[in-house]
Amino acid sequence: MHQLLNDYLPVVIFMSLAAIIAIALMGSAFLIAVRRPDPEKLSAYECGFNAFSDARMRFDVRFYLVSILFIIFDLEVAFLFPWALAFKDAGLFGFVSMMIFLGVLTIGFIYEWRKGALEWN
Repeated sequence: MHQLLNDYLPVVIFMSLAAIIAIALMGSAFLIAVRRPDPEKLSAYECGFNAFSDARMRFDVRFYLVSILFIIFDLEVAFLFPWALAFKDAGLFGFVSMMIFLGVLTIGFIYEWRKGALEWN
């Protein structure tokens, strides 16, 4: 049991140090920050223009479509990083499987592009 506690001691020290640094940074920002409120700083920031209607208004479906497409193609890039790091170890099977993955995503991207999902007009 004593060995187990010794193994976790660096983790406890790291977490404690991280908490101390986080509290110190937040506290220093609170103490050092200049407080000069004006109407511009206190106004609601909403996409670069003033609010003009109810906050519960409906969004256009294209907003959700673009956000979903962004998530899909962002995940594609997230899968490329570990593959690129293990490229030498993956061999021919890893290369072919990644090319199939990229091919399917490219076909999906071309389909969405042809359907006009990326157009905002």
